[in-house]
Amino acid sequence: MIWSWIPGNGAMIWHLIWENAYLGVVPALIGLAISLPLGIAAARWRWFYPPVLTAVNVIYGIPGLALFIALIPALGLTDTNVIVALTLFSLCVIVPNVVGGLRAVPEPVRQAATAMGYGAVRRLVQVELPLAIPVIIAGLRVAVVSSISLASVGQLIGVSSLGYLFIDGLQRDFPTEIYVGLAAIILLALACDLVLVGIRRALTPWLRGQRQATRSVLVRALAPAGRP
Repeated sequence: MIWSWIPGNGAMIWHLIWENAYLGVVPALIGLAISLPLGIAAARWRWFYPPVLTAVNVIYGIPGLALFIALIPALGLTDTNVIVALTLFSLCVIVPNVVGGLRAVPEPVRQAATAMGYGAVRRLVQVELPLAIPVIIAGLRVAVVSSISLASVGQLIGVSSLGYLFIDGLQRDFPTEIYVGLAAIILLALACDLVLVGIRRALTPWLRGQRQATRSVLVRALAPAGRP
């Protein structure tokens, strides 16, 4: 490991990190936008879910590099090629989480919202989707981390990413580049994951209150007799 190589190539490394972040995050967000209506439809009409799940599982079984190559005639050697491919892969993770999150909403909660005069759309937007947020974001976290990893493979078709460090390091027999590329991908994935955790916490403040109440109950239950 030649540590002096890192500061000398800092500008290139940061550029590749930003390229990889773009290729990793954008497909997951597009996948979320597509998965929400698909997941809502599948949760409402149970007959619709099996064919959707089969379709996304078939897509997930396609090797990443093979899909990149298959899209070249239509999209060329461009960022769009990688973004489209990774968007398709993200559906395989996010769609089941959207369905699972919506189906996990307790039926008494739906009935209570209906009894309060909520229509189907208002109940979905103001009650069901907020309660499903933790499960949906859990799927989004997996999709983002997976996309960040797979985005590096796009370098094999000429799309700039952290994969450049792997290929160049291998061709020049220079392991330092490979180690830096690995560390950069891991740190980038961790940073994006932490951001999504923060977003989930911001969107679900009631969960913090529940956890605090649970801890208080446990503390009181475990406290020695005769002590507050």
